[in-house]
Amino acid sequence: MIQVKVRPNESLDEALRRFRRKVRKSGLLQQIRQLGHYEKPSDERRRKERLARKRSRRDAEDTSTAAPRYGV
Repeated sequence: MIQVKVRPNESLDEALRRFRRKVRKSGLLQQIRQLGHYEKPSDERRRKERLARKRSRRDAEDTSTAAPRYGV
């Protein structure tokens, strides 16, 4: 369970912002959404393959732009 204790001299809005950030980083909402309905094994496989392609494409772009080429 995610907990956030309100620090001294901290407004409730700031504590709520920290709580929301922790929830987002933990992936809890995404997991709840996925478990909210049944996903066929074939659909799950397709989704995971699509995410892997997207991830590899993004990583390839990151490595290609990471080192600038001079004199080319």
